[in-house]
Amino acid sequence: MMMKEIIRKNLADAQQILQQFASQEQNIDAIARAAQLMAGALRAGGQVIACGNGGSLCDATHFAEELTARFRGNRRALRAVAINDAAFLTCVGNDFGYEHVFSRYVEAYGSEGDVLLAISTGGSSPNVLNGAKMASSLGMKVVALTGKGGGELAGMCDVEIRAPHSDYSDRAQEIHIKVIHTLVQLIEAELEVYHLI
Repeated sequence: MMMKEIIRKNLADAQQILQQFASQEQNIDAIARAAQLMAGALRAGGQVIACGNGGSLCDATHFAEELTARFRGNRRALRAVAINDAAFLTCVGNDFGYEHVFSRYVEAYGSEGDVLLAISTGGSSPNVLNGAKMASSLGMKVVALTGKGGGELAGMCDVEIRAPHSDYSDRAQEIHIKVIHTLVQLIEAELEVYHLI
């Protein structure tokens, strides 16, 4: 396959997956519910904690920095953090096992009323699942960004936003980043109503 053909196919595939996702009203409703949960937590003085593995951790970090720094315009910093401290992750991974890296952080820093954004393209990562379990046990809400069939995570969250099934995780990640930017925009809009930003 020629280089330009690969480019065109990639762009066409991404467009098709996005159109499929956007055409389902349940996805629009889920994004709105997730934004309301997150804005509600921030309005009450809580926070959003985000986690994921690999590219999903990069997405979690992207989400947190859009809230703590800025998105499209200047406003006050909003309380969000991604679990991405290398020293913490390697310490817990070494001492307790990698499957506990997110649950230990949530146990230490999460509180009732906070929200966990759990990102897993397959919905089956043990460390993400344990993080979600810990969050629920503390009275936190869990918003999950998933793909494929949603995995075990689909049944453990308050709101699931699932990318359409595809053969490769990068297609799900492309949906996830669109959702993340939309969530940030909606959170800002919700907080503006209460004159909090």
